[in-house]
Amino acid sequence: MELGARIRSQAERLGFVRVAYAPADRLGVAAERLREWLARDFAGEMEYLAGPADRADPRALLAAARTVIVCALPYASTDAAPDGPGPHGRIARYARGADYHVVLKQRLRALAELIRADAGTAVAWRACVDTAPLLERALAAQAGLGFVAKNTMVITPGLGSYTLLGELLVSIDLASGAPEPERCGRCTACIDVCPTGALIGGRMMDARRCISYLTIELDGPIPRELRPLIHDWIFGCDLCQEVCPFNAAAPGADLVPLDLRPRPRQSRPSLTGLLGLGTAQFRKFVDGTALRRVRRRQLLRNVCVALGNVGGPAEVPALARALGDRAPLVRGHAAWALGRLGARAPLEAALAREPDRTVRAEIAAALDEAPRPHYISSR
Repeated sequence: MELGARIRSQAERLGFVRVAYAPADRLGVAAERLREWLARDFAGEMEYLAGPADRADPRALLAAARTVIVCALPYASTDAAPDGPGPHGRIARYARGADYHVVLKQRLRALAELIRADAGTAVAWRACVDTAPLLERALAAQAGLGFVAKNTMVITPGLGSYTLLGELLVSIDLASGAPEPERCGRCTACIDVCPTGALIGGRMMDARRCISYLTIELDGPIPRELRPLIHDWIFGCDLCQEVCPFNAAAPGADLVPLDLRPRPRQSRPSLTGLLGLGTAQFRKFVDGTALRRVRRRQLLRNVCVALGNVGGPAEVPALARALGDRAPLVRGHAAWALGRLGARAPLEAALAREPDRTVRAEIAAALDEAPRPHYISSR
């Protein structure tokens, strides 16, 4: 068995469901698309994407690189049951288990050691996940692991898009795969389902409108006009994957590594329960998961928006308490949610004591939009 086949066999034993090889050459077309995307200001606050690192060149990360081994690790594609009494928030499926960055890195490092032992020569390597400055989706397409769909996700034929990508840069030559043809055809299911209109065609996304960006990457207030469209998502979004026909063939639960399987508390958590999290409780909630990507104030901001969309009178007391949160970002979004629920009394009380100018503006806007009580005349 030649080395490339042996590496695939070793990777499969580590839980990877697809492995493909691409030359460690600079991705010229992908680099141009990135420049176009940045020029259209679609990156929003993700300024690091316009940094000095050449994301299109694997050798910028490992000068000795000859091949990029692209690996796909599956995660659960089915929804999870709510945890405790509702209403509940939704967390993107990839973040419902252990932190995939850690899981992928561990398996990629193990694969590198197996390659080093098998190659019979010195092998330089570097393991990468999505935090590395590398155009991993373009590399996956170049290697033939899958194709980039209209929702900008990599679709792996026979598996769909519920997979996590990891790359191993190695200083050995392996026979490269052939790029997969694009297979979306006339289907626009993902574009049609996106409530915020983030998918604009041409396999591009305006991240500033994407629910994943708004709930994870954005550090400040969520634009008011987009808040109702987020519904109950509090970390990421799966809508464009849920409607994709290719995900009818998503990996079965038996293929998902144990550490990536959903945890009930990180799948469909109680929104009012999350709103009461203090600093220590928040750290415990996100510990060991990809939810560590957000700060407490961001998560509670998202929870407030979700409660404004799916909450009711029973959730007003929790939101009223959030008007006293130490973070202005949380207080402002709690005010918006209370306005949506027509709870004027806590807003009027908070306006008199609120010291932050931006929060006062949120409260005033919420009061303007909140329905006033109707009185029946006695005459």
